[in-house]
Amino acid sequence: MKLLSTETKNNVLTSMIRVLDENRLRLLEANKIDLKLFNREDQAMYDRLIINNQKINAMIQAIESVRTQEDPVNKKITETILENDLKVVNKTSPFGVIMIIYESRPDVTIEAAVLAFKANNKILLKGGKEALHSNTVLVDFWHQALLENNLNTDYIQLLTMNREETQIFLKNPTQKLDLIVPRGGEKLISFVKEHAQCSVLVSGRGNNFLYIDQNVDWQKSLNVIINAKTDKISACNALDKILVNTQIPNYHQKLIELKNILKENEVSIWVDRTSKEILREETLITNESIWEEEFLAMKCCIGSVDSVTDAIQKINQYSGGHSATIMTTDDTTASVFMEEIDCAAVYQNASTRFTDGGQMGVGAELAISTDKLHHRGPLGLKELVTNKYYVFGDGHIRN
Repeated sequence: MKLLSTETKNNVLTSMIRVLDENRLRLLEANKIDLKLFNREDQAMYDRLIINNQKINAMIQAIESVRTQEDPVNKKITETILENDLKVVNKTSPFGVIMIIYESRPDVTIEAAVLAFKANNKILLKGGKEALHSNTVLVDFWHQALLENNLNTDYIQLLTMNREETQIFLKNPTQKLDLIVPRGGEKLISFVKEHAQCSVLVSGRGNNFLYIDQNVDWQKSLNVIINAKTDKISACNALDKILVNTQIPNYHQKLIELKNILKENEVSIWVDRTSKEILREETLITNESIWEEEFLAMKCCIGSVDSVTDAIQKINQYSGGHSATIMTTDDTTASVFMEEIDCAAVYQNASTRFTDGGQMGVGAELAISTDKLHHRGPLGLKELVTNKYYVFGDGHIRN
């Protein structure tokens, strides 16, 4: 694939910012059509579908953030001259063609495209049918920006295939595919893994845990829990499970305080058998599979554990590998927790809502990867490249 200059890529992004800003009304009208056609029973998905001027401002900021970041392509990683004078240089290189499959969120059409393009990749956008009108307009804006700078619109393409057509495309793609990123629930991820013929980078489920240690600032814990649970229930970084150490001072009273503040914020509660002895009015967990669920709703589970070791074991068994928090004033305990928890992001005394490219200093993100190859956590601009070895000789042969 031809490498575009940084200037050319940044000029496209400058054009896109202007086109998006000047055509706000057109985008808002398209989004109104999507919202009118959508069944509001899935409130989390409906919330992700909404576009307003605040979201448009965020889209523009995401493009500007990527525009000002250093170009990640063709950067030297290592350079070695061997004993035989063979020169070996390892440099960053574009993936090629990236396909992202996502639901509901039109802002992904902006963030995925801007990151892929700045990293010199082509991107195929397979958005959900519920955002078709919004995504069509956004991709049209991208095409305007590309054409203004004498570039082919193939760099950013919108796919409008149904499930059966998508399955056929994944098995026998009509164009080269180098990487697929499914951004959604377990069913979507399984579907892509089953049918894809190229590398798949998983943006996995949330199902995030928070553990309250016996040594803790209790009020800070309550504040963090409410933020992580209620700030944005549709986000993959929202909190779903709370584990409380039974050795915490005034354990009985604190469990009641936790229940009360969750109820005040209209959060439904499920409890394990130990917690049920105190929180007798709450729903008992009778099926362990609930610990594996990502709720995307005003719902959470409270469980009791006897030690940080028990908490680590339970989190590693059930979490989605996304984010986990320990609330503690004991830095040694925090260190053990953070080192042994198998998640992309681990926290001490902070909300899981910070697992976000913008919040973690990465900028716009393609997804939050829960894979371990080739990257884990927010997929920002620097993570949308692979590498290539350049070897320079002078008639060298291997003996």
